[in-house]
Amino acid sequence: MTTSAQPPPPPSKTQRKLIVEIVDARDLLPKDGQGSSSPYVIVDFDGHKQRTTTKYRDLNPVWNEKLEFLVSDPDTMEVEELEIEVFNDKRMGNGGGSSRKNHFLGRVKLYGSQFAKRGEEGLVYFPLEKKSVFSWIRGEIGLRIYYYDEEVVEETKTPEEPPPQADVKKPPVEESRVQSLEIPVAQMEVVREGSQSPPIVIIEESPPPPVSLQTEHHVPEEVQSEMRRMVQGVKMGGGERVRLWRRPNGDYSPKVIRGRFTSESEKMTAYDLVEPMQYLFVRIVKARRLSPTESPCVKIRTAGHFLRSKPATLRPGESWENPEWHQVFALGYNKSDSASATLEISVWNGTSEQFLGGVCFDLSDVPVRDPPDSPLAPQWYRLEGADDQNSGIVSGDIQLSVWIGTQADDAFPESWSSDAPYVAHTRSKVYQSPKLWYLRVTVMEAQDLHIASNLPPLTAPEVRVKAQLGFQSVRTRRGSMSSHSSSFFWHEDLVFVAGEALEDHLILLVEDRTAKDALLLGHVVVPVSAIEQRIDERHVASKWFPLDGGCVGGPYCGRINLRLCLEGGYHVLDEAAQVCSDFRPTAKQLWKPAVGVLELGILGARGLLPMKTKGGGKGSTDAYCVAKYGKKWVRTRTITDSFDPRWNEQYTWQVYDPCTVLTIGVFDNLRMFAPDMPEEKPDYRIGKVRIRVSTLESNKVYTNSYPLLVLQRTGLKKMGEIELAIRFACPSMLPETCAIYGQPLLPRMHYLRPLGVAQQEALRGAATKIVAAWLVRSEPPLGPEVVRYMLDADSHTWSMRKSKANWFRIVAVLAWAVGLAKWLDDIRRWKNPITTVLVHVLYLVLVWYPDLIVPTGFLYIFLIGLWYYRFRPKIPAGMDIRLSQAETVDPDELDEEFDTIPSSKPPEIIRARYDRLRMLAARVQTVLGDFATQGERVQALVSWRDPRATKLFIGVCLIVTVVLYAVPPKMVAVAIGFYFLRHPMFRDPMPPASLNFFRRLPSLSDRLM
Repeated sequence: MTTSAQPPPPPSKTQRKLIVEIVDARDLLPKDGQGSSSPYVIVDFDGHKQRTTTKYRDLNPVWNEKLEFLVSDPDTMEVEELEIEVFNDKRMGNGGGSSRKNHFLGRVKLYGSQFAKRGEEGLVYFPLEKKSVFSWIRGEIGLRIYYYDEEVVEETKTPEEPPPQADVKKPPVEESRVQSLEIPVAQMEVVREGSQSPPIVIIEESPPPPVSLQTEHHVPEEVQSEMRRMVQGVKMGGGERVRLWRRPNGDYSPKVIRGRFTSESEKMTAYDLVEPMQYLFVRIVKARRLSPTESPCVKIRTAGHFLRSKPATLRPGESWENPEWHQVFALGYNKSDSASATLEISVWNGTSEQFLGGVCFDLSDVPVRDPPDSPLAPQWYRLEGADDQNSGIVSGDIQLSVWIGTQADDAFPESWSSDAPYVAHTRSKVYQSPKLWYLRVTVMEAQDLHIASNLPPLTAPEVRVKAQLGFQSVRTRRGSMSSHSSSFFWHEDLVFVAGEALEDHLILLVEDRTAKDALLLGHVVVPVSAIEQRIDERHVASKWFPLDGGCVGGPYCGRINLRLCLEGGYHVLDEAAQVCSDFRPTAKQLWKPAVGVLELGILGARGLLPMKTKGGGKGSTDAYCVAKYGKKWVRTRTITDSFDPRWNEQYTWQVYDPCTVLTIGVFDNLRMFAPDMPEEKPDYRIGKVRIRVSTLESNKVYTNSYPLLVLQRTGLKKMGEIELAIRFACPSMLPETCAIYGQPLLPRMHYLRPLGVAQQEALRGAATKIVAAWLVRSEPPLGPEVVRYMLDADSHTWSMRKSKANWFRIVAVLAWAVGLAKWLDDIRRWKNPITTVLVHVLYLVLVWYPDLIVPTGFLYIFLIGLWYYRFRPKIPAGMDIRLSQAETVDPDELDEEFDTIPSSKPPEIIRARYDRLRMLAARVQTVLGDFATQGERVQALVSWRDPRATKLFIGVCLIVTVVLYAVPPKMVAVAIGFYFLRHPMFRDPMPPASLNFFRRLPSLSDRLM
């Protein structure tokens, strides 16, 4: 008897669908010849096109149609391009014919990285873009784009046997019809070694097509998709090899590090910007059948290193005979000393320090692992004793693996490479800033408030609303009271900074501040996570909230009308605006695709000064480096007790706007000693370097040494030098890269509903505190002093030195005008007769042919640009001590700059500084008064404040009018020019009559008290 087996369930697979909802369009261009258009939309995704219906003669059409697309490969969805085009249907017009091409009304190009998951999408209005330079386009289109995954059951078909009588013959395939299509794209190679290695982009010159995109090893999808997208518009063979610039050294200026890389023959690989450093890796996994012990540990010893593992852990139900560690160690390795060296790995009792067995390895037999090889599989090794006395104690096996690798190994970031007391505080880490939102609270109206009845007659109550979000607190102005009801009106916006995961609560207190002490009339508590989010300027409806507590008349205390929304269309500034590293809005749907990849190799530091003393008074420095760009922070490992640390770590960032700044800072680690110190001390700052990405040439490696400068109370101090290698991998003249320079710097909402300067500065301070509180909770923590120093949190504070620096910057900007005035004065004085005659000739030509004036001016600017090309900067600039006025700063001004607010100095010092500030303010006051005087004199020309002067002025104006009507303008221009350039022998040394007349005009200065 046989039983039929149950058929297996049909297999299922995940299928991703993309939904493109065409909502509406605004302000389209009329192109039907009758002042309107009949628009329809075509959506193209992954080779599939779909079309909406046509809206007859409507410049603000509403579709509300959903178009569904199937995503063929979800892993490469971010590479795919979604193109949405709007056309005018000519068939809807009077003279339309189907053979004629429809009018183009605009398009929008989006990428998969801008798609949102279902439930996170929002209505976004995209401005319609041109197809070519000569297109005339206007308007915007509202889209809601999202995707979702669903399980699809595959139908399995049992193969049917063909009938034996039928002889099925297949026609032969013509080989001549099978063709291969090669796409001519710029050659680009992305190489990755190890899972932690950053991607490196190579754009190099190649012969004519075909050119292909090659990926040798695993690359993160977001990097791969962005770099594929960037090379789509690159001209074939237009890449550049990496070259190195040489520049003489200087004490306080960046210096080129020579001998680091070959210029053209060296192939780029992962970690190609830094020096490879070899390490001996030891992975301790677990042990079995050990002798009776308690909390065993492992000790690793070589000729120059000794490390001890953490205490072992146990699985549930296991005994100490089978402990586990799962720990990796990285020891410095020198190949020249490994011929006769050995590696000793021993197991010890953690409490009694009893030897439980060990294993020895000859370092010359240890294998070398080259990524992207898979990790070396751990093996079981028999524990052996040192002598016969331990024969009864030593037993069991230990599972481990030993290999030689570099810092590109995927095990390196989590390895123990230091004997520092708290090694968790010395590892390299990558941090992410929290997602920040602007919370807009519009206080509209309050009703039914219980106002005190014992107010003096004719006294209006002073009711204000105080809003609190965490440590942020803002109070509204005094509310206006309605004469027909007891309502109070404000219509005032309050803006806060909220950080994800939006766990805080917004608290609003309604206070009566008529009396000396504020009286609470009620309060409202609103969870921030329940507030509506918006990414554009669409209207958000207001809501009524009941007031709780604070009243005596009963449980009902009135109600308040609020409009609450989380603004996703703004960029929340947490850095100083002039050194900002990111301008993207909060909402990810509004992000543009990346235009390049920024790669930073942190090589090391030289000649660091001792920052602290250890036992015996010996100076010591435990340095680590922090780099910040966009939302991504990176921290190198801490090199303990070294004045010349070598990190050799490489990191990458996506660049969305080249007009941004990368910040690198070096610090001395004190937090790793925090558990042993009575009070926690902040990490000391050693120095900082800023590099503007737009000053870097595309695909070129800059390897330089920058001085680490710190301004202290005692003056400027050089703390050492940091060595960096940096490269901006980007196609040189990609259209998207060039178009960025013509786009607004900040997102759209900053211009539609701008924030005030003072308000934005206060919000930046709040954002800095939120970021610092977020990063200090990481492990290892990034201290608030590090975050504030990297974000320039104190850049707005008063400083005499900064004021002088800004003044000299203005003078330098106006220097060209001063130089032009001196040149004209030399021409007028005929100091060089040949030049003056040539200027006369040029002036005659321009006057007689005025059409040449504008082209000649632009040609002159073009020639100036070519001339200054010889003096272009060869390396990215660092901190400029001369520009910062750090060399000649007065010690008392420095002491004032580092003073706290409120001041902690004695009264006599504060009085002296106040008197000095008053003297400076008096000079500024005089300059402002002089500017006002000149402007008032211009107004006095026609204001009849001086009747005789005004009569003379308008009489001269009448004479000039008659002359200009009667005499040809070219003759007048020649006469004026020659009169201005006349020889000094015909010129009176006294001021001209026109200047004397102007100086005699009255101003309002005589009316000042």
